[in-house]
Amino acid sequence: MNYIDVNFKLLKKNIKNIISENNLVIKKIKIIAVSKNQNVDIIKKAILSGINNFGENYVQESIVKIKELKKYTNITWHFIGKIQSNKTKIIAQYFDWCQTIDQEKTAILLNQHRPKNFIPINVLIQINISKELNKNGVNNVEDCYELAEKISLMPHLNLRGIMAMPEIQKDFTKNENQYKKIKIIFNKLKKKYTSIDTLSLGTSDDIKESLLATSNMIRIGRNIFHK
Repeated sequence: MNYIDVNFKLLKKNIKNIISENNLVIKKIKIIAVSKNQNVDIIKKAILSGINNFGENYVQESIVKIKELKKYTNITWHFIGKIQSNKTKIIAQYFDWCQTIDQEKTAILLNQHRPKNFIPINVLIQINISKELNKNGVNNVEDCYELAEKISLMPHLNLRGIMAMPEIQKDFTKNENQYKKIKIIFNKLKKKYTSIDTLSLGTSDDIKESLLATSNMIRIGRNIFHK
């Protein structure tokens, strides 16, 4: 049993305990292994451990991995980094998901570049709920709803939900309020669009808070890949 095996089993046990202890009703949690800066051999170990969703932040680095691992047909690739306009063609051609759309221009380019013989790329709107200057994402809730409306009309994009990275605060109440706001936005969008089913919220640092907000997709790097 390799260290990724051990880490992944512990992670799943932790998630199961949080759900059980808090009487949460979450049908399925999708775990995205954040594999930026991890080489192909390490990702292969993760695949053998039962991980089949990987999140990448850097386009050039990720394309090498995706090409080398193309024989693993059950792998799903998620782009979770900042989107540069000149990289949208590559993202549209190589990724199954793009989780970081925060402006109409990006959505239009992804829609244009997605090969017509491919199924639509799954997309999430990134929201910057804490309005941190060093983070990407839509700052205004109404802008989020407006962007969702525009994306819903693009034939080669499949709007699946929202993604967020809240600021981790020591004050529990402030922390909790952020997650509640995200949950409200998600639920409002879910009521309007039948395709929406994904709340991508949670990292190694805030698994519990995210699950309490009914996140069903978490992005985990350290808790999977650390030795």
